[in-house]
Amino acid sequence: MAKEFPENFLWGGATAANQCEGAYLTNGKGLSTADVMTAGVHGVPREITDGVVEDKYYPSHNAVDHYRLFKEDIALFAEMGFKCYRMSIAWSRIFPNGDEEVPKEEGLKHYDEVFDTCLQYGIEPLVTISHFETPLGLLKYGSWENREVIDFYIRYCETIFNRYKGKVKYWLTFNEINVMSTKPWMAGGINSDDEQTRMTAAYHQFLASAKAVQMAHEIDPNNKVGMMYAGHIAYPASCDPEDMQAIVDFMHKMLFYCDVQCRGYYPAYKLKEFEREGIVLPIQDGDLQELMKGKVDFLSYSYYLTHVVGKDTNLDFKGLNGVKTGYKNPYLQTSDWGWAIDPKGLRYSLNLLYDRYQIPLMIVENGLGAVDKVEEDGSIHDSYRIDYLRDHLREMKKAIDIDGVPVMGYTMWGPMDIIAASTGEMKKRYGFIYVDIDDNGNGTFRRIKKDSFYWYKKVIESNGENLE
Repeated sequence: MAKEFPENFLWGGATAANQCEGAYLTNGKGLSTADVMTAGVHGVPREITDGVVEDKYYPSHNAVDHYRLFKEDIALFAEMGFKCYRMSIAWSRIFPNGDEEVPKEEGLKHYDEVFDTCLQYGIEPLVTISHFETPLGLLKYGSWENREVIDFYIRYCETIFNRYKGKVKYWLTFNEINVMSTKPWMAGGINSDDEQTRMTAAYHQFLASAKAVQMAHEIDPNNKVGMMYAGHIAYPASCDPEDMQAIVDFMHKMLFYCDVQCRGYYPAYKLKEFEREGIVLPIQDGDLQELMKGKVDFLSYSYYLTHVVGKDTNLDFKGLNGVKTGYKNPYLQTSDWGWAIDPKGLRYSLNLLYDRYQIPLMIVENGLGAVDKVEEDGSIHDSYRIDYLRDHLREMKKAIDIDGVPVMGYTMWGPMDIIAASTGEMKKRYGFIYVDIDDNGNGTFRRIKKDSFYWYKKVIESNGENLE
């Protein structure tokens, strides 16, 4: 096996604006769907409120103050040797209500400064255009259920593609787009159990993405635009043929999103499902051609865990807060939050996706949420995180070297501690860098390097040769 990862491999880390920036109303920023989600805890979902309610705690409002401290944070990323920083632009910083005709200069200028800081250190920005924070002002249209929102999204895309031409060349249209089937509020401001509503919203996001891909290529031929899949990968509960069929059904529910964005059309199995359930897509003349012309350049995805699926799994995702299959893998350990730890599954997922789509792949989220302890001397010994990441990187390397899968890069989630999307907690920490804030938003916001910080620095310096 070769000792190093490919030349120009994009090593780095990943964040989302609503989980790290804070400054939720600074310089005219509008409210987003993330700004009305309260904090929860493991096993208790976050509450979605009607606007901002007094005496409730909203983690996105201050987050970890990356909006103000981004230069300090990016300098720490550079110290680790990052080649890439995956981040998102807050749509409501550019268009506060989502539907304005003129963008907010203060918001555009802020991201100019962020990208300039990255480029100063030789770090490539990889920008998610919409990461779980639809402008709340678009709810008056019905959010993504309304076709008009496509036009608002494309206006936003045209603005940032032109403004950051030459600074940003890697883009992702929607974060974890398949979350429309599991947590549609996060995916697009849809708060409905109705499958027709969800699939209409997904259809409009597919069209918006396809139009954005074409526009990005027209504005700058150097642009590369990818999709982002929430990496739901599953194994059958047994070799019972019914369990095998159950896993086909489960993966169809998830992978059809990739099929549309990577292949340019709805797969036959999904169209037959729509036919059975009476779901009608709002197709207009030219739409299907747009989907085909707007196929993505690469597929990126998050990988945290694998599922087990069988004949007793309930595949009705309506009202489901995430994905629960009713099975536990007896061969795997779990994290403090009950997520199966499966490094070998990363190699399996890379092969599955490349075999299916034959386009470059990128791991843009992978990490371990855990409780970290600050020692009396200020050190943080997170050997468990190092072990987790090392084991996953070894399996990714096998997929590259042994299986021939073209992997563009790896951006670990999240390089500094940030608000957990699933629960809104701070104690569920992922970072190489500890941020001194508690679950109620109290703390000094001080940044502290963990042991994993120095480990990842050696990984990048050696281009993956030194994983010890």
